[in-house]
Amino acid sequence: MKTLPYCFALVALLIFLAAKPVLNEKKEWISLFNGKDIKDWNVKIHHHDYNVNFGNTFRVEDGIIKVRYDQYGDFNDQFGHLYYKTPFSYYHLKLEYRFVGKLHKGAPSYTLLNSGIMFHSQDPKTMPKEQDWPISIEMQFLAGLGDGKPRPTGNMCSPGTNVVYNGKIAADHCINSTSKTYDGDQWVKAELIVLGDSLITHIINGDTVLKYSKPQIGGDVANRYDPKIKIDGKLLKSGFIALQSEGQPVDFRKIEIKVLPSNQKK
Repeated sequence: MKTLPYCFALVALLIFLAAKPVLNEKKEWISLFNGKDIKDWNVKIHHHDYNVNFGNTFRVEDGIIKVRYDQYGDFNDQFGHLYYKTPFSYYHLKLEYRFVGKLHKGAPSYTLLNSGIMFHSQDPKTMPKEQDWPISIEMQFLAGLGDGKPRPTGNMCSPGTNVVYNGKIAADHCINSTSKTYDGDQWVKAELIVLGDSLITHIINGDTVLKYSKPQIGGDVANRYDPKIKIDGKLLKSGFIALQSEGQPVDFRKIEIKVLPSNQKK
């Protein structure tokens, strides 16, 4: 009879140890957006100084980060980005986006139903007033144009950077993913798994749609940057995450991140 309490204690301990990882798993996701404001985020818009949210471009309404241009005149290449305050290196990011409204007057035609998130980005504090795009990697979001033609989302674009795709430096500024085409103003779930300067994976609505590796500074597209920042060939192990503004109204919500162990290499 003296062994029963010991047995019960052992069983209780095993149950606790088995349950503990599950509890930790639930706590690992961190919300980057509190649903109320963008106090944890910083703004850099082309033609404007750091943290000038020109035209109230980035605003919070109904628990959503909204990108709008109703206080603009002509768009005038005022490409903007909203940066989370902390850089990251190894992580799993997830969010939802949807396109709304019409392309703003004067915005380039290629920005129609086009937005994205930048990652491994340079610190926006290092961007001159007239730098148009941050040196970064972009997970590009596109919506279908309603013409029945495929227009994948979750693509990769590389302003001031390069990546290795299919064993060699990608020749093109953008690489299309294998995603489906999503028309209209539906919410789309995007996920990004970043392993430092190693493997990067794009996921759309649960499907893996693109993989590449070795993000590094190089290439063109970004203009009027500080030359000290653009060290071509330098591998990008970490950087800032930013939501994009390039003339198309768009909404973002449910922005969460899980920091991953830095020993993950693939």
